[in-house]
Order: sequence, then C-alpha cells, then structure tokens
Amino acid sequence: MSSSSEELFNVVNDDDVVIDTLPRSVVHARRLQHRAVSIFVLNGRGELLIHRRSATKDEYPLLFTSSASGHVTAGETYDETAPRELQEELGITATLRHIATFPASPETANEFTAFYEAVTDDVPNPDPGEIAEIEWCDIAALVQRVEEHPAEFTPPFRLLFRWWIEQRDAGRSASP
Repeated sequence: MSSSSEELFNVVNDDDVVIDTLPRSVVHARRLQHRAVSIFVLNGRGELLIHRRSATKDEYPLLFTSSASGHVTAGETYDETAPRELQEELGITATLRHIATFPASPETANEFTAFYEAVTDDVPNPDPGEIAEIEWCDIAALVQRVEEHPAEFTPPFRLLFRWWIEQRDAGRSASP
C-alpha cells in the first residue's frame, strides 16, 4: 500500500503522452514509463559535477550519476522539474539549457528523460539524503573512468554521458 504522502507520477505511453497517474512505488514496481530530468553542471574550468547516490536510494544506491536528476511529479513539466531538482539536490540556482529528450527504455529506467546543462561556479550544498558525495571531474579523465569502470555509474548516466561526449564537437541536436 502507498502512503498518502507518496509522490504521484504521470504514467506515459510511447509518445510521452500522459495515460495515468499513480504512486511512485506502483510506477517503479510495475516498471511503467514515466518522466524524469537529468542535469549536467559544469564549472568555469569545464569540469563536470557528478555525484554518488546515497545508500538509501531505491534505485542504483551508491553509484555515480549526473550532477542532479529527479522525477517529474504529476502535473509538473520537465522545465519546472529541472530547476527544482537542481535546487533541492545541490542548493544551486543556475540557468538551465535543455539539450535533448531521451525516450523511455530499460537503459533510462523506463523514464523519458529531459537532459539539461548548466554552467556555474556556485558552490554546491548537496542534500545528504540524496547524495553521498560529489566530485568535479576533468572530462577526459571521466571518459576514461566510465570506460574502465562502467559498473560504478548508473545506466542512465552512462547513456547520457556517452551521447553528450559524442555531441560536444559535432554540434548539438534536439533529440538523441
């Protein structure tokens, strides 16, 4: 049974159209398609902020992932969710740029994922309930680390990072 305070998610079809609204636990247990955001935060030196998920996370505990990410709550848009997640998880307010939306798949944890980028030198203040640790990473070193130790990173992060690296010098597109 779900509690009355449990988050509600929009369940979506293959076209990202809302078809139902259900509690988080039901959506995850049934592996239903739903919505999320993922944000890559870069600093002025061009380093990417990643974080290790807390041990209490129900999906991918203690794995490294995007700077900030989270579910789109029922009735909320991707563009409303992204700044909220950035603030809640890292205590940062920054200009976000939507760079792609990925379709739901097993690799994205059945989430349509709106992918954003921000550049800021603000000092993060991570939420310890969400984040065990943060790291600013040199991009080239991170590419090597992900290739050598993929199991240390969430599948959604590996997908987004691989795509992001491919797009860096090839020009940006609106969808993967």
